Amino acid sequence: MKRREFTTHLALAGAGLGASLAGGAARAQAAPVEGQHFVRLSTPAPVTLPADKKFDVVEFFWYGCPHCNALEPLLDRWVPRLPADVSFRKVHVAFGAIHQLHQRMYYTLEEMGALPTMHRRIFAAMHQQGRRLATEAEITAFVKESGVDTARFGEVFKSFGVNTKGMRAKQLTEAYKIDGVPSLGIHGRFYTAASLPGLGTHERMLATAEALIQRLRQG
Repeated sequence: MKRREFTTHLALAGAGLGASLAGGAARAQAAPVEGQHFVRLSTPAPVTLPADKKFDVVEFFWYGCPHCNALEPLLDRWVPRLPADVSFRKVHVAFGAIHQLHQRMYYTLEEMGALPTMHRRIFAAMHQQGRRLATEAEITAFVKESGVDTARFGEVFKSFGVNTKGMRAKQLTEAYKIDGVPSLGIHGRFYTAASLPGLGTHERMLATAEALIQRLRQG
């Protein structure tokens, strides 16, 4: 989903995907071609790595995006299969007002340590139950139903820590030149997305990410 679609596309119906993993697509896909399967950044984006990792993979997403929702089950299987020296992290984009609101929800729950239980619940609420979560009041009511301390949630929602995470997410989104989600940033050097002309599926996007990691590994 491209940035220009976000201001008008708030219908939250999910899209189904095939169950095959990226490994199968990788075997069928030739070496990725720049401009068709990935974009090379003219200026490298910042890379943040734990001490025991060598390669940085970033998923840029938005809770309201049906394609991001459809990608989640594939990521659940793909991420654990990544090599041990690859770090995977998520960045919630903030293209417009609704994305900024959902970004603040995401980083608030992250600060509270509640993301492991809440992340998939948010996708389910928006894409299966039809809840827009379009205001702070709607979000507060939803997290309360899910057992989150709403007093603490309200404090963290407006905190310096969440503001800082949002600012860093915006900077990284701009550094990767992301204009649609879901997209994958690869170690500050490349990004790939199913919307690129040579891909078309999330499986092929994941296979391209694997190939790009291998390319970096080989120098």
